[in-house]
Amino acid sequence: MGAEQAAPGAVVTPTWCGELELAAAPAVAGVRRYGGQPRARVLVRLHGDPVGYVDVPAAGAGPDAAEAARAGRERHAAAIAAHLAAEGVRWAPGGEVPPPAAGCPGLATPDTEVTVVVCTRDRGEALAGCLERLTALTHPHLELLVVDNAPTDDVTRRVVEGFAARDTRFRYVVEPRPGLSRARNRGLAEARGAVVAYTDDDVAVDPRWVQGLLRGFVRRADVGCVTGLVATAGVDSGEEAYFDARAASWSTRCEPELYDLAGNARDDVLYPYSAGVFGTGANFAFDTAMLRGLGGFDEALGAGAPTRGGEDLDVFVRVLRAGSALAYEPAALVWHHHRADHAALLRQLYGYGTGLTAYLTKCLLQRDVRRDLVRRVPRGVRHAVGIRRRTGERLGDDVPPPRGALASEVRGWLAGPALYLRARRASARSRASA
Repeated sequence: MGAEQAAPGAVVTPTWCGELELAAAPAVAGVRRYGGQPRARVLVRLHGDPVGYVDVPAAGAGPDAAEAARAGRERHAAAIAAHLAAEGVRWAPGGEVPPPAAGCPGLATPDTEVTVVVCTRDRGEALAGCLERLTALTHPHLELLVVDNAPTDDVTRRVVEGFAARDTRFRYVVEPRPGLSRARNRGLAEARGAVVAYTDDDVAVDPRWVQGLLRGFVRRADVGCVTGLVATAGVDSGEEAYFDARAASWSTRCEPELYDLAGNARDDVLYPYSAGVFGTGANFAFDTAMLRGLGGFDEALGAGAPTRGGEDLDVFVRVLRAGSALAYEPAALVWHHHRADHAALLRQLYGYGTGLTAYLTKCLLQRDVRRDLVRRVPRGVRHAVGIRRRTGERLGDDVPPPRGALASEVRGWLAGPALYLRARRASARSRASA
């Protein structure tokens, strides 16, 4: 527990985060301006597809783009060669990378109608930045739906109306009942697209984010849900460094994956109940008809409910148990602004704890999954401890976890079951009175 006594705001080496396309003139761009950080983490992309990261020095105007490109070609040579081989192009490792060939998956633009849903509550300033990025989305068949969840003022409405005046794809709706799952369900009910995609108001989407999501749906006919890469937007504090290390399962993977309950099941003690392996609710999409058939999101779970989380894990597992597959598609890229202050991080970790055990409580109340889950509990506890160990390893010895991080999450674990039962009863009463 010694590391847990570290003071908030542990000293870290600030790291600027950006991206570089290998098939273009060397240039590194980021969703945050370069602010003099001595290190840069650069996401290397090839024809739009993420292939991996490189860490390079930064100074002056930022990282040296030519050096970052050279490092990317060297470190990720195997992934680059495999990508180009799939396009029918031979490549000499270390050489210049050619532009995309005809048939490159990154060039495809399906004609699927997609509804993008952003759920928000009283965060007008953050929302404006999110919506500005949405205006740059290049998918031609798009509806942009902002769900204002139990607002206390009209700021969100005015922000959305401002965007709608210059971009008719935007639409504003209100969900008066507080809770993220309720807001997402309102978005689902309002969606006109065959695919409904969700992101958060603290996320910056890539211009081809929607095309990336649609690539996941065509990987197999039974894919009902697609998640994507959620890259870190920047690391300037100990809290951001801790969250970055904790989120590695969905912020660093650059290989597509398919999940199901048959041939693509994982050799994981908690699969499919393990948190984080599939992705996160900041970046996911569903076949609209399938999600409606599942009943949408569980309104007893998620931010704004007493449980504070767990709704994304719940819907992932319900998709799989309904016989559909889930695709992780790194080309569906967004950038996430992590919790930058101590109190916000502790609230987030507490919510992770309550959400996880609330979801597991829901599983235990289901007769058809109870026995399967109970036999995994002892090894599951070891798995949870392993998450903390792996997070510490990613942080390194110089960056201890923020004070109270473990204690906040443990409190959440302990509170989650009772909170779920309370939220479930409240949700039942709400439905009965509707």
